[in-house]
Amino acid sequence: MAEAGAHLTTASGHEQPSIFEVLAQESLMEAVKPALRHAVKVLAESNPSVFGILWRRFDELYLLLDLLLQNHFLSHSGASFSENFYGLKRVCTGAGRPAGLALSRKSRWRSLLLLCVAPYLRAKLEALLARQKEEDDFSIRVARNRTQKMFRAVAAAYPYVSTAWQMLVFSQQLLYIFGKSRTHSPLLWLARVRLERLNALDFRELELKSGRTSDPAAGSLVQRAGQLMSQAARGVAVSLSTSLSLGVFFLQFLDWWYSAENQTTVKTLTTLPVPPPPLNLASPSSGDPAQDRNCPLCGKPRTNATALSTSGFVFCYPCIYTHVKAERSCPLTGFPSELQHLIKIYTPETSET
Repeated sequence: MAEAGAHLTTASGHEQPSIFEVLAQESLMEAVKPALRHAVKVLAESNPSVFGILWRRFDELYLLLDLLLQNHFLSHSGASFSENFYGLKRVCTGAGRPAGLALSRKSRWRSLLLLCVAPYLRAKLEALLARQKEEDDFSIRVARNRTQKMFRAVAAAYPYVSTAWQMLVFSQQLLYIFGKSRTHSPLLWLARVRLERLNALDFRELELKSGRTSDPAAGSLVQRAGQLMSQAARGVAVSLSTSLSLGVFFLQFLDWWYSAENQTTVKTLTTLPVPPPPLNLASPSSGDPAQDRNCPLCGKPRTNATALSTSGFVFCYPCIYTHVKAERSCPLTGFPSELQHLIKIYTPETSET
């Protein structure tokens, strides 16, 4: 972040952000949706009758909130939420670009479509293809009509198209690193914009915009209704941006914690290790079968034989119950133990009685 703020105190005027800044702002929004999805899933599982619809319509609700949020920042800051979070702005690349933080109407609509609608359509297509592939794997039906054949052709070609797109993005990023391209992503090129760092004039303009207020009582009834709806949408967007700004690192932590790559590490850390075999026991076996039937605690023949699962030793039930309840450990090995670790041993003698 020190590099991002260096242009405020130096006169070099280096406005193009580094590759690390543009990739960081992209990863920010990529982490928000999975974390919110997990939170909604937890709510739906806790109370399906109330929050079940949120889980079933999560993609559509997220699209609506994303449109409100991104439209607010594109109109107010000339950047998306994540770009504004990292101190960046969008600048039109065509001739006659607006001054300051303003984006042209076409650039703003193109940015909204590529920021919100395109990822939504891609996610829906991938879910549809995955569901169709799962059905085809367990079905022996042959595609008969033209629509089914075309759909299977699209499903077969999609992985190659996705790989080609990823290679295009990677090539664009390499060109951006070596200074051969002004944009790091083909999506920015399609939107006819590029990213630059905010300067002192931009921050001053943001402060002036924050201080402006409009009077909803002025104008006709339709104008007042439009202003009230605009202010309500702006309020929702500001609330969302404030919540995301405060909880962005928590959301990224949730996304990392519940990721598939982290599950193996979590299981390794939370699984109890296998206890080693005990050494140098105080009462070694003498080889006498009668002696082996004695309880290690009282030294008498075991009555109601009970094994302690944490160590594997067998005691009288009254002896080991009293000891574990008081000491919460195995009397021979010292391993931590609880009453639920006591296991009744059934022998022919006990079954006959």
